[in-house]
Amino acid sequence: MASDPQTPAEVREQCDKFRETYRTLLAEIGKVVVGHREVVEGVLTCLFAGGNVLLEGVPGLGKTLLVRTLAQSLSLPFNRIQFTPDLMPADVIGTNIVTEDPQTGRRQFVFQKGPVFAQVLLADEINRATPKTQSALLEAMQEHAVTSSGTTYRLAEPFLVLATQNPIEQEGTYPLPEAQLDRFMLKLVVGYSQLDDLLTILDRTTGTKTPEVAKVLDGPGILAAQQLIRGVVVAPHVKEYASRLVLATHPEGRFAAGGAGGPTNKYIRCGASPRAAQALLLGAKVRAVTDGRYHVSNKDVKDIALPALRHRLLLNFEAEADRVDPDAIVRQVLEMTPTEPVKMAV
Repeated sequence: MASDPQTPAEVREQCDKFRETYRTLLAEIGKVVVGHREVVEGVLTCLFAGGNVLLEGVPGLGKTLLVRTLAQSLSLPFNRIQFTPDLMPADVIGTNIVTEDPQTGRRQFVFQKGPVFAQVLLADEINRATPKTQSALLEAMQEHAVTSSGTTYRLAEPFLVLATQNPIEQEGTYPLPEAQLDRFMLKLVVGYSQLDDLLTILDRTTGTKTPEVAKVLDGPGILAAQQLIRGVVVAPHVKEYASRLVLATHPEGRFAAGGAGGPTNKYIRCGASPRAAQALLLGAKVRAVTDGRYHVSNKDVKDIALPALRHRLLLNFEAEADRVDPDAIVRQVLEMTPTEPVKMAV
């Protein structure tokens, strides 16, 4: 793990090296994934911030391809779990099996590790499994560990879960539990490709040449980059702004967006948790360094607010009746929350 930078020259050198690595990763992924620049940048933000990412979109838009391409560019063990309605928790984390010693004939239980024991884990179509199986990933996502029969097994670092899901309106899907949604740092929505991008996709996928992705980064390099990101400076007023954005999603709270008649009190049943504030700051730190700075601005927080908050808002029946989605509410919260510091009462 990298040591804390001591001088401005060391800081600049490390930041320059990080930006070069970041651009190289973008270029390698761009050899296979056409367009979706914001989505790719969001995935890399989670990678370097040490968070998990949820990709949502209809089938066929390249969500799984993006994750596989990222795994190809990293020198890390990669596993894929295809979530289906009959998938069981033991199929994810592993189970104890009975083995027999060939010499003594004695039998004993041995833990057989499941596919979660990787460093880059693709949970494909995660919302097609039952909530019980979905919850099998909770400990791994938050604690980077798996517990079976009272024994805890640590997962190798760095550990990253990239989950894809279909829109919940589709047949055969189960909404993710709120506790699991909260453990995803960002939720990225993958949309349809534009005409130019679609033509490029056809050229790359219907011809004779197959793009090859080079290895860019290994585990120690990712850990060093994560340590660098955590050392980025956040001024008190920026930290307060991120906190007020989260509090602005709490109905009946002091900072509820728009006051008594605003969107928070009208449409939100339960607001964002402290994990949302952590996601805002960590994501903003990555944005700052990639932009050539070693300090976070309010704009960095705003840029990361939508993917960091959209999946953490529980809406009420009125929001459903008025057909208001979380993205619209987050945008209103951003408009109604001032960036100027608020004087707290003593």
